[in-house]
Amino acid sequence: MQPTLASLAQHTGLKLAVLSGEGRLETPVRWAHASELADPVPWLDGGELLLTTGLKLAVDDADAMREYVTRLAGAGVVGLGFGVGVNHPEVPPALLEAARAVGLPLLEVPRPTPFIAIGKAVSAAIAAEQYRTVSAGFAAQRELTRAALSDGGQQALLDRLAVQLGGWCALYDLAGRVTGAAPAWAGRRAAALADDVRALGERQAPASAVCAGAPDDDRVELQSIGAGRTPRAVLAIGTGAPPGTAERYAVQSAVAVLTLLTERSRAYQEAEGRLGGAVLRMLLSGEADHARAVAGQLYGGLFDAPLRVLVAEVPGTGEERDALGRAVVTAAARAGEPVLAAADGDGLVWLLPDGGATAAACAEYAAAGEPPAGLVMGLSAPTGPAAVDSAYRQAREALVVARRRGRVLVEHTDVAAGSILPLLADDAVRAFADGMLGALRRHDERGRGDLVASLRAWLARHGQWDAAAADLGVHRHTLRYRMRRVEEILDRSLDDPDVRMELWLALKATAPGA
Repeated sequence: MQPTLASLAQHTGLKLAVLSGEGRLETPVRWAHASELADPVPWLDGGELLLTTGLKLAVDDADAMREYVTRLAGAGVVGLGFGVGVNHPEVPPALLEAARAVGLPLLEVPRPTPFIAIGKAVSAAIAAEQYRTVSAGFAAQRELTRAALSDGGQQALLDRLAVQLGGWCALYDLAGRVTGAAPAWAGRRAAALADDVRALGERQAPASAVCAGAPDDDRVELQSIGAGRTPRAVLAIGTGAPPGTAERYAVQSAVAVLTLLTERSRAYQEAEGRLGGAVLRMLLSGEADHARAVAGQLYGGLFDAPLRVLVAEVPGTGEERDALGRAVVTAAARAGEPVLAAADGDGLVWLLPDGGATAAACAEYAAAGEPPAGLVMGLSAPTGPAAVDSAYRQAREALVVARRRGRVLVEHTDVAAGSILPLLADDAVRAFADGMLGALRRHDERGRGDLVASLRAWLARHGQWDAAAADLGVHRHTLRYRMRRVEEILDRSLDDPDVRMELWLALKATAPGA
């Protein structure tokens, strides 16, 4: 505990008597300094207990004493100790009245108590406080390290740090997304600082900043995480007041441990990504047994139960892809599920347990979160290790559908159960359809018949002449003539099923509202 005037007054060996300023005795004392100068202010730094015997003071001059005390108070002196029995038998009344007027604590120092004893008492208390702070810092470091090495890992470290600070803390990626927070309620509060986090992430590490206008009147400080010049993450701490020395030790310890975790995690992820890529290539080549042998126990029981393939494409920087990869891996870790992650060109691919919490978390992320702009994902149907190649194709097909439909995530089961018509909403398909039907439309625009409508009716009736003619309100011979004209204009036979299919899809692609 840092020394205060109260603790000095209660020190049994000093026998100090408080004569004024009783309401300010809890003020910390930074040092004890003896001076007999009439104006010691130029040599003071603030926070001192000034000691004097009044040797050069005009103690009988009330105005001089008021000026003396006022200057001391203005310089930040926390108290005045007056030694009696040396030059003056008691504290001069003018000095006591001046001290009471400005509220400056005045302590009477008895003749047997040397000033050096007061200085030693202050110095010993400061040293004890520094030792306590350093010890608390080392203890905090041990606790944080132990928490980081526990099963809770990064989250356990954040939980301990929040307790030691008596506030909250959060960890972000460089995109400003919260990847961990403690206590749990701090996540929403931390999310409001995304802009400040992104700004700090653009600075050269190590970097720190105090956020202006932090939510709920918190004092929020940001610290960059990472060993290189470019930060890997950002730590935020929210407290009601500036952290003390012990809290500072805890924060710096947390930064150091998080840096080690981040760098180790990145190296581990890169190695696992290379191994995952090799295993995935084996699976796609139909070598499921070899893939299982290479993977060993790394992916747990992933290959022993139905699994799904998830592919994703994230435009922009590699940081966005890294952030998505961490989000999936974090969801898997929380659920205790094994996943295989690998790079897929400019995108990512994962093998996930079917029906697991990781796949559900990805769906929730796509539906309710704030995914990166342009992110698209495709999820295959359940399969086994021997059919991963087919599941991968399914996931890629679902991803194409997701892009065309403007959705973040599409499952292959949705594609298979739905209609093929939404797939025609493509400029290339529309151009093909317009080119294929263009000659028929120009024929109709010249008033020479209604070939497009006749073709649509005939195809809709599967080539049944009577039914199609009835739909059009014409004789079947008229409809036969029109279909011959269609064949002549297109120079293609309607007996060819491929031609009929292409014409039907062209009609659907160019229909109103398609």
